[in-house]
Amino acid sequence: MDRIKIAVDTLGGDNGCEFMMLGISEAMNKYDDIDIIVTGKEDEIRKYMSQYNCDEKRITVINATEEITCHDAPVEAIRKKKDSSLVLALNEVKNGNAKACISSGNSGAILAGGQFIVGRAKGVKRTPLAPLLPTKGEPSLLIDCGANVDAKPENLVQFAKMGSIYMENIEGVKNPRVGIVNIGAEDEKGNALVKETIPLLRECKDINFIGSVESREIPFGAADVLVCEAFTGNALLKLYEGMGSMFMSEIKGALMTNLKTKIGAALINKDLKKTLKKYKADDKGGAPLLGLKGLVVKIHGNSKNNEVSSAIAQCRTFIMNNVTDKIVSAFESGE
Repeated sequence: MDRIKIAVDTLGGDNGCEFMMLGISEAMNKYDDIDIIVTGKEDEIRKYMSQYNCDEKRITVINATEEITCHDAPVEAIRKKKDSSLVLALNEVKNGNAKACISSGNSGAILAGGQFIVGRAKGVKRTPLAPLLPTKGEPSLLIDCGANVDAKPENLVQFAKMGSIYMENIEGVKNPRVGIVNIGAEDEKGNALVKETIPLLRECKDINFIGSVESREIPFGAADVLVCEAFTGNALLKLYEGMGSMFMSEIKGALMTNLKTKIGAALINKDLKKTLKKYKADDKGGAPLLGLKGLVVKIHGNSKNNEVSSAIAQCRTFIMNNVTDKIVSAFESGE
């Protein structure tokens, strides 16, 4: 197989170039079949390449004279800041120099750039963001979590198909269970969008639709693919993240209350870490923007090296399993 080339935008995130380069170094040390195209401020990139002993033969540096910040209007920034690190990284995918692009920058600009620069696959109406959510069992794919607030029923059906392809090829789930996020289990529950979408999902032969899924069922792994429009998905994702952080903080506080609890904490420390590790967001990679001609992955703005490294590993798996091509083929053939 050809070497796997991934473009990484090192600007736009909260933690700067250093953690991006450290994550790149860790991923390159783990996988010897990847090459990285890095966009950003060349002097900073090369400083951290040296500091973290990156293999210069496997890294291409592209200097960016502009940066898209969180304050920029997304579409305008993509159109006007042609020499920004994000646009340069996306162009590497468009031009075929890289198979994937990773960025922790402006979410709106990543979404706009993915569609305007990389381009939607033929037959795809909307491109959803799809992060993995930790559950009691295996993770579930939430689709859409932020790209399409005003989706239509036919869009949600396409999301279900893309999500099924993703879970089969990336997570190895055979015949993944698809559920639509709803306020009740009955088909007559929900808003107009959900009610109109349910019969279309039931008629779709390409997916294993199991019906409605209520939010309280999601942490227990009620479905492998969770379909919704972006308003619901983003609210669900943010609540999930907030509750996770709160519980982590509460558990830590409870274990450090007094000498007795500290002794108990020492006794269960190893097992507790093992249990909690599955709920760490930085081990899950990023949220891919599905339905494009190439792979674009959004990671958190506050990402550190672990999430960068895991996103690179995620892209590697995605590319090795030809997921983009499989999604493109499914929609081009009208499946």
